Amino acid sequence: MTAPLPVPELSLLPVQSHRTRDNSILYGVTALLLFSALAFGGRDVWALFIFQAAAAVLLAAWIATRVQSNQFVVLSSPLFRPMLAFGTLLCIQLVPRASAYWHATYSQVLLFISYGIICFLIPQTLKSNRQLRVIAKTLIIFGTSVAVFAVVQNLGSPHKLYWLFTPRFGGWIYGPYVNHNHYAGLMEMLFPIPLVFAFSRFAHRRESLWAATASAFMAATIFLSGSRGGMIACLAQLTVFILFICRENRNRRVALFLGAFLLAMLGVIAWTGGHEVTARISTLDADTRSDLATNVRLQIDRDVLKMVRERPVLGWGQGTFADVYPRFRSFYTDFEVNAAHNDFLQVLAETGIAGFAVMVWFLVITIRLGVHKTGKWSSNTNGAVSVAALVGISGILVHSLVDFNMQIPANAALFYSLCTVAAMEPRFRTHHRGERKTVLNCERQPVPETSLQNHDLAASQ
Repeated sequence: MTAPLPVPELSLLPVQSHRTRDNSILYGVTALLLFSALAFGGRDVWALFIFQAAAAVLLAAWIATRVQSNQFVVLSSPLFRPMLAFGTLLCIQLVPRASAYWHATYSQVLLFISYGIICFLIPQTLKSNRQLRVIAKTLIIFGTSVAVFAVVQNLGSPHKLYWLFTPRFGGWIYGPYVNHNHYAGLMEMLFPIPLVFAFSRFAHRRESLWAATASAFMAATIFLSGSRGGMIACLAQLTVFILFICRENRNRRVALFLGAFLLAMLGVIAWTGGHEVTARISTLDADTRSDLATNVRLQIDRDVLKMVRERPVLGWGQGTFADVYPRFRSFYTDFEVNAAHNDFLQVLAETGIAGFAVMVWFLVITIRLGVHKTGKWSSNTNGAVSVAALVGISGILVHSLVDFNMQIPANAALFYSLCTVAAMEPRFRTHHRGERKTVLNCERQPVPETSLQNHDLAASQ
């Protein structure tokens, strides 16, 4: 009777060790995304180095884990093919004379490899509901904390990052970002997470209130930051979310809760900086800080189209916009125009029709697969995750029409992560609030935990 007992315990050790290392890698990816946002958006040289080096270390750790366990299984994703196609295009641009500035393109290739590593590691390591809960709570706490910090900093010292650092080239500081538009981009991707949780059937009444409050506050800071593009994007996101709610045929109580959410958001805006927001909305002209006037953005768009006509197929080279654009600029300015203020046009100019087509391919796969999982999302874990990701993605896509959030490593990495999660195959178990206690009790026992892990692996394969 006693002889067989050590056998299952010994057999659990490799599985538990394998899972623990996967957890460490996944949480390391999450920490890297959060670090990039706090490091001024990850644009400085030191922040870029840490981001790329950390991504390489995480990939090496994942490979070492698979080699040690003799289970080198790679879980595929539909997004891997367009990502590989875009990577191939960037490698072609490294051919001599293919890029207008080889070093800039080479630097961008290294950065996109880091993005690719993150998008590769997420489907390999994100497999259980417990991991999902930890990451969701972390992102909600992080987003709320950054929003509070941004408001406090703006009230006390709006011209210094962390009350200490003054940007060399000026800017419109909000939160940890030099540019308020990029802070808005970060919040556009974070506030849908607590919003979806609040309107799902997985949250108790108190949890729903806390989540809705956190989401309303994060969304309100988009308006308080003064980003007009962010305001439009936020309204577009709320419209998309309302469409998902209507698709569920929810009752009057949900409509009342949504109304309360919007009132809470408006209350935060009015209480903290209503006059400034109203003044910002009432004009399309740039003020004295760092924003471009609307007519200047339109001029840049027309100039970018001239760039595209000269090199329509493969473009000028990824990362070369700031070096090439002065040849096509049609207006005078003392400032360097280092981005197109339209991410779609910048992709077209730097990578040509080929790169633009791959980008469309990537987005179509993401949206199609994400929407496919959103049936009965309020009571389905996979659907709720997809709705949160899709609402966040929709905001940054709308904002990218008038700004360059995708040129900010922290925002780009988070965007690609949301796309990866939206396109993943369903792999999360769904349980209702009444089953929550039973599931948690099961997770404390080692044997059922292993069976759940095997179930998740089988579902993902």
